[in-house]
Amino acid sequence: MSFAFVFPGQGSQSVGMMNAYQGLPLIRATFDEASEALGEDLWALMNSGPEEALSLTINTQPVMLAAGVAVYRSWQALNGPKPFCLAGHSLGEYSALVAAESLNFADAMRLSRFRAQTMQQAVPEGVGAMAAILGLDDQGVRAACLEACGDEALEPANFNSPGQVVIAGHRAAVERGIDAAKARGAKRAVMLAMSVPSHCSLMKSAAEELRHYLADISVQAPQIPVIHNASVMSSHSGDEVRAALVQQLYSPVRWVETMQTMGKKGVTLVAECGPGKVLASLVKRNQPDVQGIALNDSAAVTAARETLS
Repeated sequence: MSFAFVFPGQGSQSVGMMNAYQGLPLIRATFDEASEALGEDLWALMNSGPEEALSLTINTQPVMLAAGVAVYRSWQALNGPKPFCLAGHSLGEYSALVAAESLNFADAMRLSRFRAQTMQQAVPEGVGAMAAILGLDDQGVRAACLEACGDEALEPANFNSPGQVVIAGHRAAVERGIDAAKARGAKRAVMLAMSVPSHCSLMKSAAEELRHYLADISVQAPQIPVIHNASVMSSHSGDEVRAALVQQLYSPVRWVETMQTMGKKGVTLVAECGPGKVLASLVKRNQPDVQGIALNDSAAVTAARETLS
């Protein structure tokens, strides 16, 4: 069976989320390594919260990176087979690159914290926003954005599945976009609890900061193909990976096409490697013939290893 691993990003965090993985090897050790890289106790933050602190972008991104890598390392320690390819949703792409041995884990931890800080600095709290548009096709969402943007930024940010698109930009423009999408027939359009408008042009200044930071980071060619969010292609050198990570910050996450690409490559099962089941639930909506499973607790990891070995 040809299978792929995908890694969740911001939005899948919750206080105590790693407790479901009790009994698996390397979970705590990975968080200890992550904590050492940042000089703070991420295990305590993840376990004790409060939720408001865990949900801050500067904390969520490193914690979710550590969570995805911890589950993947446990998979390896259990002699789970190597996936055919990898992908990660937004911040999850960094977890995928660590799994592919493109990024050193400690470097990736510091990189995720820097990324989060520069994103928040690029757009101060309250200036930007994101909203989910449900039940409207991609063309309708793009038209709503064009209609509502005025002289502000408003763009599709995540193409998650047919009829599920996230938009991002200036808060007032996003609010107008919600109304425009509803007028065009969207079943629902709701503001998301995100302080940073990711994957839109407001992130271009942050992307430039990230470009300079990445220049001093060792980045290798991935040992397992990683399908990038922005290009839906795989990199073959460290420089290509750097360019993909910069582009990702201000470009939409093309998740529908990512799943379609995996299907075309012969992938028959996609396993979400980390807490939650957001990405596993999107698999069937994007590729009806591909099975999606969530490795969101110890039992799921153990069962998947038996199935895929």
